Amino acid sequence: MSPGAVRGARARATGVAALPRPGGRHLLGRVLPLVLPLLFVALVWEACSRWAQTEEMPGLAEIGAAFVAILGSPRDLAGVSASLWRMAAGFALGLAIAVPVGLAMGRSPALARALNPITTMVYPVPKAALMPIIMLWFGIGDLSKVLVIFLGVSLPLLYHSYQGARSVDEKLVWSARAMGMRAAPRLVRIVLPGALPEVLLGCRVGIAMALITMVSSEMIARQDGAGELLFNALDMAVYPEVYAMILLIALIGLGLDFGFERLRRWLVRWSDTLQANDA
Repeated sequence: MSPGAVRGARARATGVAALPRPGGRHLLGRVLPLVLPLLFVALVWEACSRWAQTEEMPGLAEIGAAFVAILGSPRDLAGVSASLWRMAAGFALGLAIAVPVGLAMGRSPALARALNPITTMVYPVPKAALMPIIMLWFGIGDLSKVLVIFLGVSLPLLYHSYQGARSVDEKLVWSARAMGMRAAPRLVRIVLPGALPEVLLGCRVGIAMALITMVSSEMIARQDGAGELLFNALDMAVYPEVYAMILLIALIGLGLDFGFERLRRWLVRWSDTLQANDA
């Protein structure tokens, strides 16, 4: 008797249906939707490059060689590492300030009325446009760039924390208040866990904003970093390196988003279970 028949007989004997084992087709079905669009874009780019025959549109081989050269350059890798450090510092500062303020606004209508005009006024202003003013105050070092990244990530974090705090079940807050829990512990132990799914959505948006403001700040204050490498290559008309840096920044953003989304799903797996039970 074959192994498949033995498993089927055991499943019938125990009354449990035999589950299909994931195989190569399942994995291929998940990978192909990701690979095919990228392959299509690469083929279109290569065709346009060969048709245009211009320095401004190099072929994939030239871009790939420049990409490998960047990864093999200690100086370039040190610049990219400095960019990631500034990005992490600005994002952490946004978490430490914007999330508590957003949660407090969600639970305090008076605080929300006081701060809403300020956030509404600041929201449409491009954060990179504030870079010259911040440079006048704090110089052109890391602090100015970290502050610009902080401003870029703060509003998404603030908004989603505010919305998450407003969506917390009022019965939980009333129960905690009736048991004598003060406002600050309620914010940490009741409001924050209830608002966590929405806060994490704000974090995901904030990561993208941090990457954008990181590059734009380094474009203005060029000392080191990914933005400095990108725009220096553009100034010197080294176009393969320009596209290689764009590719590297895109891969960094893709990796950060992919990793954070897996973390987000793990942290709020209880929320998905509750939604499935309600449905």
